[in-house]
Amino acid sequence: MRTLFIEDREEINEVIRACKTCFVGMSLNDAPYVLPMNFALEGDTIILHSAQEGRMWETMKQNPQVCINWTLGEELAWQDVRVGCSYRVKSKSAVVEGSIEFIDDYDEKYRLLGKIMGQYSDREFKFGKPAVVNVGLMKVHINKITGKIFGAKAVTPWNQNKE
Repeated sequence: MRTLFIEDREEINEVIRACKTCFVGMSLNDAPYVLPMNFALEGDTIILHSAQEGRMWETMKQNPQVCINWTLGEELAWQDVRVGCSYRVKSKSAVVEGSIEFIDDYDEKYRLLGKIMGQYSDREFKFGKPAVVNVGLMKVHINKITGKIFGAKAVTPWNQNKE
């Protein structure tokens, strides 16, 4: 079984949109830190939200470079049931490397909260002024994006036309 790169950006976007959680990696003073977060994808940016305090907020303020991962799928596959090294989890993943922009403008924060909720629901939402003022909103500007398929069946001359 092989790992294949996803070359089509829209296919990478589909992996991202199919996930409910992303894992955001950051680092400060050589201390790595990863958190699961809710998100939205908008063009070449990822939208994140959090409290405007705490370890994550302070880390991102001091080092705005982040790496985000989405993984979709957990099916176990193997080439030979008796050989441990032949086991794989069939999945797709997307990874973004980017830089954080903190959003302070009230109207933009309101709009971005709607985008985040749109990741999880088709409903339209309203947000009270205190909720908008007190939430921390960030755009991650994508510097690099990659996608991979794990556990893909290897194509050989004798199986290339078989499912």
